[in-house]
Amino acid sequence: MEIIIRKGGADDIPAILGMLDSAVAWLNGKGITDQWGTEPWSARPKAVRQVEETVIEGNPWIAEIDGVPAGTLTLTPHPGPHVPRVEEPELYVRLLTIDGRFHGRGVGAALLAHAAEETRRQGLSLLRVDCFAGSGGRLVAYYEGQGFTPTDTFTVGDWRGQILERRF
Repeated sequence: MEIIIRKGGADDIPAILGMLDSAVAWLNGKGITDQWGTEPWSARPKAVRQVEETVIEGNPWIAEIDGVPAGTLTLTPHPGPHVPRVEEPELYVRLLTIDGRFHGRGVGAALLAHAAEETRRQGLSLLRVDCFAGSGGRLVAYYEGQGFTPTDTFTVGDWRGQILERRF
């Protein structure tokens, strides 16, 4: 199994929404409903707008296995609106998601390694990401295993988030 990472674009928005919907179903199947809720992203107009705006503003990347979109992330020069900005140039990982059919196959690690390469290629020394801090911190631990260090936390309503960084 080979993971190919290609540059994405606005034409990939339907596939990105499909991967987000699949991830919600996968999480819900594991009993995790407080991370992304229970409603598909594609059924929530505000979420669809968020994806469209992020993808158009940033640099989306699509990981494919056998030509099938298996995961995605979009790199932007700053975080989304709920995360404090920093006073130095950075790349920020947004919309990182893995299609539920491809969990456990190294897709997330490949995308994060690609994000690190892009950070270095652009001559930057800071790559940040944020994630859900609930569910016993499993996602935070995943990012730590990928070389990230937890920094600040934030909340959006009842949703608890963790910001992590990786320096080069």
